[in-house]
Amino acid sequence: MEIKVNFLDKLRLEAKFDDFTVIADQPIRYKGDGSAPGPFDYFLASSALCAAYFVKLYCSTRNIPTENIRLSQNNIVDPENRYKQIFKIQVELPEDISAKDREGILRSIDRCTVKKVVQTGPEFIIEEVENLDADAQALLTVNPDTHTSTFIPGKDLPLEQTIANMSAVLAALGIKIEIASWRNLVPNVWSLHIRDAHSPMCFTNGKGSTKESALASALGEYIERLSCNHFYNDQYWGEDIGNAPFVHYPEERWFKPGRKDALPAGLLDEYCLEIYNPDGELRASHLFDTNSGNTERGICALPYVRQSDGEVVYFPTNLIDNLYLSNGMSAGNTLAEAQVQCLSEIFERAVKREILEGEIALPDVPAEVLAKYPGIVAGIQGLEEQGFPVLVKDASLGGEFPVMCVTLMNPRTGGVFASFGAHPSLEVALERSLTELLQGRSFEGLNDLPRPTFESNAVTEPNNFVEHFIDSSGVVSWRFFSAKADYEFVEWDFSGQGENSNADEAATLLGILEGMGKEVYMAVYDQLGATACRILVPDYSEVYPVEDLVWDNTNKALQFREDILNLHRLDDDALAALLERLEDSEEDDYTNIITLIGIEFDENTVWGQLTILELKLLINLALRQFEEAKERVEAFLQYNDNTVDRVLFYQAMDVVLEVLLDDELELEHYETNFRRMFGNERMDAVIGSVEGSVRFFGLTPTSMKLEGLDRHQRLIDSYKKLHIARARVAGISG
Repeated sequence: MEIKVNFLDKLRLEAKFDDFTVIADQPIRYKGDGSAPGPFDYFLASSALCAAYFVKLYCSTRNIPTENIRLSQNNIVDPENRYKQIFKIQVELPEDISAKDREGILRSIDRCTVKKVVQTGPEFIIEEVENLDADAQALLTVNPDTHTSTFIPGKDLPLEQTIANMSAVLAALGIKIEIASWRNLVPNVWSLHIRDAHSPMCFTNGKGSTKESALASALGEYIERLSCNHFYNDQYWGEDIGNAPFVHYPEERWFKPGRKDALPAGLLDEYCLEIYNPDGELRASHLFDTNSGNTERGICALPYVRQSDGEVVYFPTNLIDNLYLSNGMSAGNTLAEAQVQCLSEIFERAVKREILEGEIALPDVPAEVLAKYPGIVAGIQGLEEQGFPVLVKDASLGGEFPVMCVTLMNPRTGGVFASFGAHPSLEVALERSLTELLQGRSFEGLNDLPRPTFESNAVTEPNNFVEHFIDSSGVVSWRFFSAKADYEFVEWDFSGQGENSNADEAATLLGILEGMGKEVYMAVYDQLGATACRILVPDYSEVYPVEDLVWDNTNKALQFREDILNLHRLDDDALAALLERLEDSEEDDYTNIITLIGIEFDENTVWGQLTILELKLLINLALRQFEEAKERVEAFLQYNDNTVDRVLFYQAMDVVLEVLLDDELELEHYETNFRRMFGNERMDAVIGSVEGSVRFFGLTPTSMKLEGLDRHQRLIDSYKKLHIARARVAGISG
């Protein structure tokens, strides 16, 4: 994690990381003002807090109350060497906790991350640099020997060269990648989490049987998501980019809507229009992109090559972002390598959906077949030894598709996790299923898995597939576990041979789709210095239902974004109109404003916690609509999960509105004790909100210029690096 430090007045320091700011000072005896803890105090507190976190985690997963658990830490300093210290952590447990859980709680403290890092002994490197943002790959801890060549199936270059090439691409873009975490819970199963040190919202997870293959996986996924703009899908990119010569890619085209908002000619082809607009309800305005918000410019569309005949077809960026998420995108050492990964991913998700929604029972992989892959068997045995039964299934549906499945059961909670993997090689597909299972997860994380069900509606509900797509945490049918399989096991093999194996495999996978009567469309992106592609298979590779283009399109942000960002500048008429639009939209009241308008507010602010319900409530107060405000305050207090300060503000607001709406009550008779209960500062804000002197309490003013929105600006900074690189390659200035 990158922590940037600013020097403030006197001895005060400011450390910034992620969305947090920490102030440090020194005690008065050390010439400070004592206004904040010192740096060493934070260090001491971190180990105590970390220990308490692991206690809380242990207790939460076992429904053990923590109200009466007390924990303390003391540091005992050696009188002859003050840098040699003993940290004594003591925990006081209630009598009703069992001996087994007492031991478990102590063991959980022993797992404290701060403790383990200190015990291992971190290495400090102290150096001067010309620019803190330079040396973009300085934070990568895996530096493979460039004289070693480790080939793995599916890669056209050795892992060492793959990592070096991808690292160089990111360094050239000026993106500083940091490794936030590594996991290796069982043999031959590695995963890691990497992110942009400047813009942590841009992150990927990698997985593999070794740490090098996991790093290559993470870097490849990072480059694919940069190349396909996936990190910035639903976000507003600001007025400068929205009015630039190009917004998404230099090769984009803009289409003006037809008469009466009709779809313009030249957009999509007949095959796609039958899928995306079957009832003629899709309008041009449904396809404006939310990133630029530039509706005057028209519909932004990108060229894709139809694989059946090589014709170019233009797909609206809005359609791609709304329906496909990250499905079907990949980066590779070669285009063929990327194509195989894209197509494998598409098959993995589509077949997984067919199996789960169809409640299909899959055949087990015979022990003698599994025995051919000892590394995979060792990983499975590691899970079994931890108390997690594992089922290994053939998901090829009778040898038709290159898909495997590894399913984990958690007897402690009754939850299950069905992990799928795809690749022309059965071994690689099986390895991906296993590594996907533990990607970014701890054993404790496996306690949150949903339980299987015999309720078919819960399995077939569209959002269940979205959950499976995002992190495989959706619901699975009990019918999936039937010992009576719906298909026979097939030891399939779609892999190619020799130097052109990836090209052969890509052709084989495309052939399967052709045999199914599917059209395939591909875009290649290489302006960033790496080869990436995105493949769309209409009516097959979508993640969200096609009707979302009409009924749940992300460009609804365009109805609200400008007014919400200019909230403090709106007069009463404009506020009433915004409130009416929010009501008419029928959006869920508990949708957060971050999602609604595509702005990355700091999650630790009121803006970051703001929901549609609270926004309506604040508008009610500004318009002095107290009866409506009272109803929404009650709903907020009943259902909303917000900060303690914000909840107390609305508790105070609730009683003040109760008094104001009751003709027999007078606020002056209660104000003194309200102030004793809620404090003067909070009551000043509440009374000011109902009197009109305070508007939109807690929301700092902003505008379409995005001033003060540091988190969102860092996201735009990240995108600008790509925009500049693409403009340079295309020879475009300005």
